[in-house]
Amino acid sequence: MPASMPTSIPISPADPVNARILEVSEDQLQGFLRDPIGEIVRRSGLDAATVIERIRMMLKAGTIRRVRQTLVSTNLAPGALVAWQVPGQKIDEIFDWMFQKDPFSGHVVVRSTDGQTAGSQYRLWTTLKVPDGFSMEKHCRLLMEKTGALAFRLMPAKSIFALGVGHVRRKTMEPGSKADIPAEPHTVGFVRLSPFEWQVLVSLKREFEPGEIRENLWGARAEEAGVSLEQFFEVAEGLNRKKVIGRFSTFLEHIKPLQTGERVTKFNALFHWAVPAGRELSAGREVGRHHIMTHCYWREGGPDFKNVNVMGVAHGSEKEMVRKHKAAIDAHLKAIGIPVSYTNIFWGGRSEIKPSEIAPSEYEKWCRAVGVDPVEMKA
Repeated sequence: MPASMPTSIPISPADPVNARILEVSEDQLQGFLRDPIGEIVRRSGLDAATVIERIRMMLKAGTIRRVRQTLVSTNLAPGALVAWQVPGQKIDEIFDWMFQKDPFSGHVVVRSTDGQTAGSQYRLWTTLKVPDGFSMEKHCRLLMEKTGALAFRLMPAKSIFALGVGHVRRKTMEPGSKADIPAEPHTVGFVRLSPFEWQVLVSLKREFEPGEIRENLWGARAEEAGVSLEQFFEVAEGLNRKKVIGRFSTFLEHIKPLQTGERVTKFNALFHWAVPAGRELSAGREVGRHHIMTHCYWREGGPDFKNVNVMGVAHGSEKEMVRKHKAAIDAHLKAIGIPVSYTNIFWGGRSEIKPSEIAPSEYEKWCRAVGVDPVEMKA
């Protein structure tokens, strides 16, 4: 721990005060809020000075890996989950390239199955966003050329049933815990923004540094965007109505060990289910209502993955408990008459996460930096 960091302020997510903050701030602040810190104060029952101090210290220590206003980026830029087939001896090299040199690849994860199963030759998985007007297919082919990857499978989301984190809330969750009603599907639909909206959005979405965590959270961002605070609020609330604003979130470092030696979670699992054509929405809504699911989508895996079409992610500290959560979902699908012809688990290993860049101007800059004319990458 840096010498300048006070050791008297707890940085563990298990600390009772930090846990009260994180139970709210991880995934409960939906949409754009004019005063997200004030909302954390209200819901946690703590005072503002404590909330600000604890978030700052957890962010400095790496307990919280980022604080930011998330976007529903599937509505702002074409996106997909991408499975990559790569030469075994180059997997770390390709992993590093995609994480360090491609700002449009977000999650970069090495995954494995419990045996040789459908799709187990795809070891590297990424999430991809390309800004409006550019081609995901061309982008992936460029990445193949740059990295030496052998093949890829693009799996855009057709519908979203769960999208959140909340690892603190989920640590003691019982298998089978679910909402009273099925999850509401969010259909992916593209929204085109004006240059002025992009101007505000670029400042709105930038990660907060520890020193920026304060009560008047958005004042400096409005100044950065070159608008008044009231204009900033009006644009942000308009973007919220357009359904391109996600949640305000403090993202826990849930993969790597913390400075305290703790791990928020140890296992992350990508679940696959193949359900009959026409049952994707009903199956996704039933999987997505289970509280353990941090993500759940309708995606088409294709023949290499035995035509799975519902996918989701769950995290846990014990592998057997993650299996029990999936078994409870499997049993629920069977009990309500949704047939599953095939299912599998892809376990996460090495992993890095960053927000995918979605600004068209940044894509053009990146293309030139890697020696490609942006016009060649147009959809």
